[in-house]
Amino acid sequence: MCRFEPVSELGATTETASELCFTPLVSIKPAKQDAGADAGSELEGPDGQELNPSCPPEMVLVEGDYCPKVKQTCKRYLDTGFLSHHRCAEFDEHPECLSSEKQFMRFCIDRDEYVAPTPPGEKPDDLPIVDQSWVMGREICSNLGKRLCFESEWEFACEGEQMLPYPYGFKRNSKICNFDQTDLEYKGKLRDLRKPAEDLPECTSPFGVRNMVGNVDEWTHRDGRQHPWRAALRGGWWLAGRNNCRAATTGHDEYYHGAQTGFRCCAAAR
Repeated sequence: MCRFEPVSELGATTETASELCFTPLVSIKPAKQDAGADAGSELEGPDGQELNPSCPPEMVLVEGDYCPKVKQTCKRYLDTGFLSHHRCAEFDEHPECLSSEKQFMRFCIDRDEYVAPTPPGEKPDDLPIVDQSWVMGREICSNLGKRLCFESEWEFACEGEQMLPYPYGFKRNSKICNFDQTDLEYKGKLRDLRKPAEDLPECTSPFGVRNMVGNVDEWTHRDGRQHPWRAALRGGWWLAGRNNCRAATTGHDEYYHGAQTGFRCCAAAR
């Protein structure tokens, strides 16, 4: 049985997801009808959502009720020995929310892991960027008018209201997402086994966010934490890790970067 603790600290004085991520919907007033128009007819043209979308085109709207504290039961593990409770092959299909109440969330998240823009004259590279620290990811997101995702946001975008252990369901499947690779090194260096998002169309969360587990480790902002303990990596990378929506690596500082560390950005929804 796996019991996951909440990522938020209620007594903290730093920023939390609920303070930054939710903004009122912007209303669109309908245009006035001509005096001779039929008062009972519907207005033609785009509706308010089309005129003023909630998120930019490269982002996905995440909206619903998030459970901070979830209990999930693993029915069968893949490993033995000291890693015997590391990779779960199949979770029970009835996760339980242990929180006294759920939290309504509404925000935007990048559909894909961040890919660096291609310099003029160079061949396009559609692989997610790596070798990024938490600080570097935060700066890039800020320059784009966005921010790093809070852990709670990242979890909800991954698991949905169904509290799925894997973004695609309850059974681990390394054919859907890019993890459980074994040939990791060549001549003492880590092999680059990243894949573009288009190569993994089924590695998609209930909200339509892609590659939230595997591929690259993603930096997030720990809810309620202050410097220097704000950084957490989520989702794992292409190795044989836990690679589920609730797993986190919190042992690195905000300046650590490696051949597997990347990120995606979040923003408030309109």
